[in-house]
Amino acid sequence: MSFSINGKTAIVTGAANGIGLAIARHFADRGANVMCADMDEKRLVAELGDVAEEGNIRYFAGDLRQRLTIANLVSATIDAFDEIDILINASRQVTETNALDAEDESVSALFEQNVLTALRLSQQVARRMIKQGEGRSGDESVGSIVNLSSIAAHQTRPELLGYSIASAGLEQMTRSMALALAPHRIRVNAVAFGSVMSASLQSSIGDHPDWRDEIEAHTPLHRIASPTELVDAVQFLASDGSGFVTGDVMTVDGGRSLLDPVDVPAH
Repeated sequence: MSFSINGKTAIVTGAANGIGLAIARHFADRGANVMCADMDEKRLVAELGDVAEEGNIRYFAGDLRQRLTIANLVSATIDAFDEIDILINASRQVTETNALDAEDESVSALFEQNVLTALRLSQQVARRMIKQGEGRSGDESVGSIVNLSSIAAHQTRPELLGYSIASAGLEQMTRSMALALAPHRIRVNAVAFGSVMSASLQSSIGDHPDWRDEIEAHTPLHRIASPTELVDAVQFLASDGSGFVTGDVMTVDGGRSLLDPVDVPAH
C-alpha cells in the first residue's frame, strides 16, 4: 500500500492557522488538491495569498455551523476539483467552562463547533464519496475521513469540562460513523493529540505562561511538538496505506497519556 495522496482531493477545515493550516500545506506539497476551509477569510488570504484558478490549493470562507455553508463548501470543492477523496475535520474550538455556572453555554457551543459541525460535513461528503464510488471495484477504498480529537477526551482538568465532553463525543462519533460507512468503503478515523502547539494551546500558554513548563514536565519526550509533527499521522490515515484501518483513534502526544492523569492542560 502507498502512503501517497498525490492527485487526491481533500477538504481541510480549520485551515487558516495552526494544525489545520499545517495539514493543508503538507497535503498540497505532496500533490493533493486541497480546499482550505475556515470562517476567518482574512487569515486564509494572509496565509495562502492569491490562489490561482489552475492551482492545487483553494480556499473557502464561511461558518460551517450553518448547514447551507456546508453544502456550499462541498459544491465549491466539486466545482474546483470534480471529486472529494479525503475530509480532514481539523476545525476545533477550545474555551474554558465554569462547571458551577448554570448559565455557562460553553458546553453546548463546543459540542456544536467540535462535534456536530464535523458530523454534518462528514455526512455531506460521505454522500458525495458514495456517488463517486459507484462502479469501482469491491476492494478499492472510496474515501477517508479523519477527525482531529484530543487526549482531553480521557485526561482533563476542571476548566476544560466542555472541551473534554466534545472531544469524547467526537471520538465516539468517529467509531459510529466508521461502522455506518464501512459498507460503502469509506473509512473514518481520528487523531487524538496532546502536547502539540496548536493555535489554541499557543493562546492558552499566552494566558497561562506556567502551562508550558507543566506540559513539558509531564510529557515523556519532554517537549511540545510543532503542528508539522502531527501531519504525517493524518496523511497515513488519509492514504491507501491505512486501507484496512477504520474506527481507530490514533494518539500522538509524546507519550503523555501513558502517565497518570495530572492537572495540566490536555490539549
